Amino acid sequence: MFTGLIEGMGTIETVAGDANERRLRVSAAFLGTPSRGESIAVDGVCLTAAESGDGWFEAVLSEETLQRTTLGRRASRERVNLERPLRLGDRLGGHLVQGHVDATGVLLESRPEGSGARVRIGFGKDLAPLIVEKGSIAVDGISLTVAARGDAWFEAALIPETLRVTTIGLRSPGDQVNLEADMVGRYVLESLRARESRAEAPVTRDYLARHGFGAAKVNP
Repeated sequence: MFTGLIEGMGTIETVAGDANERRLRVSAAFLGTPSRGESIAVDGVCLTAAESGDGWFEAVLSEETLQRTTLGRRASRERVNLERPLRLGDRLGGHLVQGHVDATGVLLESRPEGSGARVRIGFGKDLAPLIVEKGSIAVDGISLTVAARGDAWFEAALIPETLRVTTIGLRSPGDQVNLEADMVGRYVLESLRARESRAEAPVTRDYLARHGFGAAKVNP
């Protein structure tokens, strides 16, 4: 479990593999020596350190990760956002982030706003029910608040600190980003869908006939 408060940026050192599986090595001095099996969010994707050393770790990217996230399109020397998991008792400064990316979106626009910036990000229709104004969303692992929303886009305001310590200030219009909707909203939506699917059909003449309650014939 993560918070969406990025600890710092790392650098992709190597990418090896094919379309079915790849191995990613990421370096960042602030990580120290990650433990083998430790979870680390890379651009919002929860990965497991398979190998590690002083200031670096390697993780295996499954076919699901390659298809659903942007990591399959990352290359050597690119910068990525990094966050280690939340400890029990830590402050929850952002929002609950699982590191399970729902889909990718696309940066449509970035414009200055005060001392920071305002970004507009496009998303697919499957995410529409999960993105609400003033709700939380993780963009490349960054906890952001939805400031405005359209049919297929949302906007978020970025403070200077976010621009300084994350990759979002390095992105350009047209770049893809990882999106994870608020997990609370996701579970509420799934609960409502399950409830609707269990709703009883209205009792009509056709319903009664299908269940053997046809009108009795009266002999003259």
